[in-house]
Amino acid sequence: MTTPAALPARRIRIAVVGVGHLGKHHARLLKGLPCDLVGVADPSEAARAHATATFGVPAFADHRELFGKVDAVSVVVPTRLHREVASEFLERGVDVLVEKPIARTSADGQALVDLAARHGRILQVGHVERFNPALRGIEHIGRSARYIESHRLAPFSFRSTDIGVVLDLMIHDLDLVLALVRSEIVGVEAFGGAVFTPAEDMASAIIKFANGAVAHLTANRVALKPLRKMRVFSKQGYASLDFQSGQGMVVTKAPGWDFEKLDLDRIDRSQMGDLWKFVFDGLLQVRNLELNEGNPLQEELAAFLRSVADRSEPVVTGQDGVAAVAAAERVLAVIAKNRWE
Repeated sequence: MTTPAALPARRIRIAVVGVGHLGKHHARLLKGLPCDLVGVADPSEAARAHATATFGVPAFADHRELFGKVDAVSVVVPTRLHREVASEFLERGVDVLVEKPIARTSADGQALVDLAARHGRILQVGHVERFNPALRGIEHIGRSARYIESHRLAPFSFRSTDIGVVLDLMIHDLDLVLALVRSEIVGVEAFGGAVFTPAEDMASAIIKFANGAVAHLTANRVALKPLRKMRVFSKQGYASLDFQSGQGMVVTKAPGWDFEKLDLDRIDRSQMGDLWKFVFDGLLQVRNLELNEGNPLQEELAAFLRSVADRSEPVVTGQDGVAAVAAAERVLAVIAKNRWE
C-alpha cells in the first residue's frame, strides 16, 4: 500500500492530544523520531502524570494550551471529539493527523477536509493498516481483486464505546478494500446488532463494486479471542494474510501458465504428494510473507512528519478518511433496517 516513509529534513514541533491507550503509543514513537515532542494534552490527570513521567514533556489538561507551541498535532481523542479538536488546530495553521475514523459522520469529515484545504494545512487520517509492510506484497493482486474477505474480531475492551463496531473495527477493512479496489460502491448487504453496548457490537457486510468486485467483511468486538485475517482473490492468484499469527502467503500463476495445455493424464491424483509437486513445483508460485516486519504506527507517524516538512500529500488523505466513513454509513444504514430487538 505504501513504502516506508523517508524522515523529514527539518524537525517539527508536535504534540499528542489524547494520551490514553493509543495516544501514549503515538507519544512514545514520536520521541524516537526526528521531531520535537513539545507536549501532550489530556483531561485525565492520571494520563497527564504518566505522560510527564514517561516522556518528560509538559502535559496540559486543555488542548488549547498548545496553541502557538506546535507545528503539528496527533489527535487521538474519542471519535465524537475529532471534528471539534482537529478544527481548532487547523484554523490556527496547525497540521493534523487525526486517528481513524476521521469523524463520526462523513459530513463532519468533509468539513475537516474543506477546512484543511482552506487553510493550506496537511490532514492525514490514522488508518494504520495502510502502513503494514505485508500489504505491499499483495498490492499487485489487490489492484485486480475480484473477491476480498476479512474477519476482524476483538475481545470487549470498554474502549471506543462512543461508536459501534463498524466505525471502530470494520472501518480498517473498509479503507483497505477501497484503496485496493478503487471502484464505486453499487450495493451493500449488511446485518449486525448490539450485544454489550447501545451500538452494534458485531456486523457483517457484503459490498459490491461497479467493476464487479465483491468484499465480504465481518467485525466483532465481543469475541473470546482476537482474529485479524484477510484473503484477496484475483485472476492473478490469491493472498492470505493472518495478522494475528504473523503469517501470510501469496500464490500466483507461474510464467507461461496455460491451463488448457496441462497434461492432466500424467497426474496420479491418488498420490497427493505427486499432485502437490506437479502444481507447486511448476504451475504456481508460492511466496511467504512476514507480517511482523517493521512498525506500521511508526511508519504512519514518520509519513505524517514527512508530509508536514515537504508539504506533500499524505499517504492516507482526509478524503480517503471521508470515503471510509461514507462506506461505513452505508453499511450502518442497512444494519438499521435489519436491527434486532
